[in-house]
Amino acid sequence: MDIKYNRKSKENLPVVAICYDFDKTLSPDDMQAQGYIQSVGYDVAQFWKDTNDLAEQNDMDVNLAYMFKMVQEAEGKLIFNKDKLAEYGSKVKVFPGVETWFERIREYGRQKGVIVEHYIISSGLKEMIEGTAMADSFTRIYANSFFYNEKGIAQWPAFVVNYTNKTQFLFRIEKGVLDINDPGVNEFYKPEDLRVPFRNMVYIGDSDTDIPCMRLVNSLGGHSIGVYDPGTGDKTKVYKMIRDNRIKFFAAADYNEGTEIDELVKAIIDRTAVNEKLEAEHIKSVEETRANS
Repeated sequence: MDIKYNRKSKENLPVVAICYDFDKTLSPDDMQAQGYIQSVGYDVAQFWKDTNDLAEQNDMDVNLAYMFKMVQEAEGKLIFNKDKLAEYGSKVKVFPGVETWFERIREYGRQKGVIVEHYIISSGLKEMIEGTAMADSFTRIYANSFFYNEKGIAQWPAFVVNYTNKTQFLFRIEKGVLDINDPGVNEFYKPEDLRVPFRNMVYIGDSDTDIPCMRLVNSLGGHSIGVYDPGTGDKTKVYKMIRDNRIKFFAAADYNEGTEIDELVKAIIDRTAVNEKLEAEHIKSVEETRANS
């Protein structure tokens, strides 16, 4: 049976898609380390060591390993269902300004004649992100998720996002083909029919796991931003990403109004508003030429 997917079509106004990693990009620590690991009686560092060892010993994806470990350690200690994961998510701490950031940037876009959409592309847990106060701010959350049995208990990974397959979601956003099972992501689109050209994408991340997305966005004319913890001020990772040509900019993960990243993203929106007017004129010239050839 053919499935009809709901796809987003090209808008009358330009669309800027801001894509975020989650852990250490919007939140200062791994989400699993902000309640879950402690609740099953595990030391945080030991939990990650054991999951990495599990992955290494079994030629296993590290995301599958940590998800397996979460299910295993929850047995007999807590009811491991969506509600519990959402509860953990509701307690996740975020960087300064995150709570008001998404709507403020959308409003700035509206003032400039630009539609701003926010997307999560993360190797964290979708169910936990959905439990955060800002969950409704995202057009789509692409993250690891579980399969649940008839009693609602997590049994098995249903979907996994690792550092290399993160890039597929950028192509989905580009074409408006957002459902993870929609094969339309492989269809050809004329450049003028793309809903969000890569030049109108912003990728914000903090580490090596974001590099494939950052590199892709950069190579196709978009903007990548590396962030660092404003509490520690440690710029080691972002300096390396600049040296390796992985990012165009870096800024502290302080999302309050008037901060460096706030001004940077607003400048990108300003540039998009002007650039898309020129692109529209270019397309108009091309179409007229085709019609008279």
